[in-house]
Amino acid sequence: MPAVTETALIKSPYSSTVYTDEQIEEFVKCADPITGPEYFMDNFFYIQHPTRGRMLYHPYEYQKRLIYTYHNYRFSISMMPRQTGKSTSAAGYLLWYAMFVPDSTILVAAHKYTGSQEIMQRIRYAYESVPDHIRAGVTSYNKGNLDFDNGSRIVSATTTENTGRGMSISLLYADEFAFVRPTIATEFWTSISPTLATGGKAIITSTPNSDEDQFALLWKGANRCEDEFGNPTNVGVNGFKAYRSFWDEHPDRDETWAKQQRAALGVDRFRREMDCEFIINDETLIAPTKLFDLQGVDPLYKTGEVRWYKRPERDKIYVVGLDPSLGTGGDPAAIQVFEANTTEQIAEWRHNRSDIPTQVRTLVDIIHHLNEVVKDPKSIYYSVENNSIGEAALISIAEYGEQNIEGYFLSEPGRNRKGFNTSNKPKLAACAKLKHLIESNRLGINSRSLVSELKTFVASGASYAAKMGETDDLVMSALLVIRMLKVLQDYHPNLDTQMRDHQDTIIEPLPFVMTL
Repeated sequence: MPAVTETALIKSPYSSTVYTDEQIEEFVKCADPITGPEYFMDNFFYIQHPTRGRMLYHPYEYQKRLIYTYHNYRFSISMMPRQTGKSTSAAGYLLWYAMFVPDSTILVAAHKYTGSQEIMQRIRYAYESVPDHIRAGVTSYNKGNLDFDNGSRIVSATTTENTGRGMSISLLYADEFAFVRPTIATEFWTSISPTLATGGKAIITSTPNSDEDQFALLWKGANRCEDEFGNPTNVGVNGFKAYRSFWDEHPDRDETWAKQQRAALGVDRFRREMDCEFIINDETLIAPTKLFDLQGVDPLYKTGEVRWYKRPERDKIYVVGLDPSLGTGGDPAAIQVFEANTTEQIAEWRHNRSDIPTQVRTLVDIIHHLNEVVKDPKSIYYSVENNSIGEAALISIAEYGEQNIEGYFLSEPGRNRKGFNTSNKPKLAACAKLKHLIESNRLGINSRSLVSELKTFVASGASYAAKMGETDDLVMSALLVIRMLKVLQDYHPNLDTQMRDHQDTIIEPLPFVMTL
């Protein structure tokens, strides 16, 4: 370990000191394994208040419950509004744990480097304010880690797939976990869980983001508190204790404050960051509040790997769109089936290992299943996205024989090539129409998988695409269906009412005067 220079800020390691009886009594109270954390934080934990400066931390009642949860449960997950002291409370508890639980390895993981360094700064500031008769000596003292002479250490890191791998962690603290990229958060938790299996503790805190990320999954599991016989338990089915606080528990916040914040933040951000609702933070195509309401349903039945959410009916028009892929395990191929008369999703298929001929065969099977009920191939329309790999799908359809497919191959008007080409302009137009139909409750979405993709379908440059690490094939096949429905409006006037932007607008003929 590097040598530590004696300063007023830190205590030298392994130093011999004479304490008074009063100092020993205070140390014993801090070291108490039951009440020690609260006593230490109430008497020796100093913080930097943004307006009041240096002050002793006296936890509010909801913060006392939070500290109790940190200390008394092996796994805890806390969902709290912004700026209610969750990180500050954690910093105080981590410092206590390092100084009074010898030989501990504490990992601080935050979704950004600046986040982890901010927590470490709070820990260092608090440590420098603790009197020598309470604090442990340090053997290493820098921005990234603190090593104490009792064998404990605090290490900070940005949350990645491999953060903490190979470490023997006594206590993990993951801050703002909902804002770690979903694929990274899932891999991180998969990687870190075995290191905690030998008895380590985990503290996870965040304001909410998506209702499908790793934080949300852990939170939901923590709130399912029943054993296999239906009896209530103190922790969730995943072993986590859930803790929840509310903005009005802070003594400085009232309804006047809330009105000001709603005006400053907007209703959506206030609901997410203060009311702790799972409203997505990203610039999604569909309004976050609408995505919050979309749930999806279980399939009614399946034909092979095709999920059917509604049975086909006679005298209805059906639209089937295929977004093809190579089928090599990367991006999936996807098929969407919508009932044109009601613009309701009735079936869906997605697979990332099916080759092009199999994708076409699945398309044909879906159309055949529809025609078994409809008994009218003229009421079934199908198409494919013909960009790049779509050429292979067109060749496969030609080899199968359009005459053998019980539907009409719909193509983009004004083009000589079959199918629909997705350049930026028609894609944006389809995105706008999809957004309007969903938000006006005229497009019925039944698939949970499609809802999930819509939650990660975000602004990307001058267009929209899946967030990094996510997929958007179900959305793209739905956009293809939207473009097909727009074409069908010209051939089926009865579809116009459901599809047009201004349903209640009736354009009256202009008056005219005839003179003789």
